[in-house]
Amino acid sequence: MALSPDLFHFVCELVRREAGIVLEDGKEYLVESRLLPLARKSGAGTTSDYVAALRARPTLEGRHAVVDALTTNETFWFRDQDPFEALTRVAIPELVARPNPRRKLRIWSAACSSGQEAYSIAMLMTEHLLPLGWSVDIVATDISPTMVERTRAGTYSQLEVGRGLPASMLIKYFRRTGTQWQVNENIRSMVTVAPLNLTQPFPAGPAFDIVFMRNVLIYFDTQTKRQIMRQVRQVTTPGGFMFLGAAETTLGIDDTWERMPLGRFTLNRAPGAPGGPRPLATSVPTASAVPSMTFAKNR
Repeated sequence: MALSPDLFHFVCELVRREAGIVLEDGKEYLVESRLLPLARKSGAGTTSDYVAALRARPTLEGRHAVVDALTTNETFWFRDQDPFEALTRVAIPELVARPNPRRKLRIWSAACSSGQEAYSIAMLMTEHLLPLGWSVDIVATDISPTMVERTRAGTYSQLEVGRGLPASMLIKYFRRTGTQWQVNENIRSMVTVAPLNLTQPFPAGPAFDIVFMRNVLIYFDTQTKRQIMRQVRQVTTPGGFMFLGAAETTLGIDDTWERMPLGRFTLNRAPGAPGGPRPLATSVPTASAVPSMTFAKNR
């Protein structure tokens, strides 16, 4: 039985309130298909029965389960390549050229899904930053408890490691565990994983030099986007960098970020860079494979 308009509206309001996610009219089929496994697990006869029971008794566990089910977790290794080109060819060289007595960078992978983005960054930093005598702390967060646990485990199927991961890096940074592949301990140890709802106040902590927040703002309304970008700016070092998805922009949302076009990709730099804004290249040289990128040592 299809969800009635009032039950669909209840789900829409629940996920907007809990996670800031906007579900538009016409998404009834998506809601029904995503919630059907929860309905079956609970013993409810239909998705409508499940949602009606949750509306009558909206438990914290039930609310979180619905949000978890309706969160999109599409990801893969070195997704889109251009952001990782910009990371290693532009952002990192500029950051290591600035005064930094600790020789340490902090990177945040927000809405990390199952962790491929965070571990892609960790592998690149192992290849290109650690050999220069620098250290890096990576924080990976997601609203979904399921995705947090998956990222923490760092274990992936053959199909998952086949999506964008070069064979050389699979051999170098993973170990086989039965039919699965697990990221090596030295890479996992670089990544701290925690649950975080981007629409809620961020916890206190050291600022980040780089924030990857890709392909998540598209699910929020304009007011929520502004709130999130403002909070991200507040936890980013002066002149730090924010990476957004191809369909996302700071334009008309938070114009305090400096937009730096790099070919097909736009890099966003926080205000307050030492010495003021610096010009960046208008394009990023194309590499045959992201992991082969290099950059100049800090002098």
